[in-house]
Amino acid sequence: MLVLGIESTCDETACAVVRKGHDILSNVVASQIDLHQTYGGVVPELACRRHIDLIMPVLDQALTQAQVSLQEIDLIAAAYGPGLIGALLIGLNTAKALSLALHKPFIGINHVEAHLYAALMSQTQPVEFPCLGAVLSGGHTTLVLIKELGVYEPISQTVDDAIGEAFDKVAKMLGLPYPGGPQIERLAQQGDAHRFALKAGQVKGRPLDFSFSGLKTAVLYTLRGQFTTSPIPQQDQCDIAASFQRVACEDVVKKVFLAAQQYSVKTILLGGGVTNNHYLRQLLAKENKEDYQVIWPSLGLSLDNAAMIAGLGYHRYQHTGRGDSIDLEPLVRIPF
Repeated sequence: MLVLGIESTCDETACAVVRKGHDILSNVVASQIDLHQTYGGVVPELACRRHIDLIMPVLDQALTQAQVSLQEIDLIAAAYGPGLIGALLIGLNTAKALSLALHKPFIGINHVEAHLYAALMSQTQPVEFPCLGAVLSGGHTTLVLIKELGVYEPISQTVDDAIGEAFDKVAKMLGLPYPGGPQIERLAQQGDAHRFALKAGQVKGRPLDFSFSGLKTAVLYTLRGQFTTSPIPQQDQCDIAASFQRVACEDVVKKVFLAAQQYSVKTILLGGGVTNNHYLRQLLAKENKEDYQVIWPSLGLSLDNAAMIAGLGYHRYQHTGRGDSIDLEPLVRIPF
């Protein structure tokens, strides 16, 4: 079964062709980093206009790379949320139009759920359920209990900034280009991670929830209180980046293992762009005292992409035996 996936939740325009949920024949992603770098973050109106320009060329490229025609596609899957409403509309309506024109079923996919599925796509052996899922991205910081594929129990989430958003905002404070995550990690490699006494936020009565707004604000006050000249000296930048990265990642790792212990799971799935952070990966491996099986998304599947949409779409369709209504609307937020 060939599934065409379409992803347009934020600032990546992506299309992919996947066979039977795992075999990736193509996975084309058109980034908009060049467009949004000037503003230090994603401008929704500009993102939507770029999606309109790119969606059909990206679709053609995905089909060409996969060496298949539209007529050979069996199912069309598109992310219907969560995300930017205008961006979602472009990808979703493209999928609906193709579904109507080709007389092929269409299915809407939860973008956050797809990030968790991305970690499963490279697995050759079945994963033991229930397991813990952790989505760490620019828009989401979420822990869920995965009872089986498609059946989830929410555990915790961020009450303010997502971890990737916090990375981007701290990078902007330091005068670094967007996206900030890779820039923070690059500087942190040369920094003293214990120089600045930063602390992660805690949510009263909810020990597994996340809060990164206070940590971000602490970085701002540190910059304003200790550095009166601009630009900030290079070594000081490195030390701030390293201290922030350490505290943010330690908070994530601590709560991931606390949730794994509390829910008695043996496997941890991680997804989202922040999983590209090498410090986070090393820290989680170092602190894995209970020898949990930790599954990370493979290269190319951690950031927003359409292969994970197509792969999960295959399993959703196999489970339900039908597509979604053409009336399916995009959603800015989708609770698990």
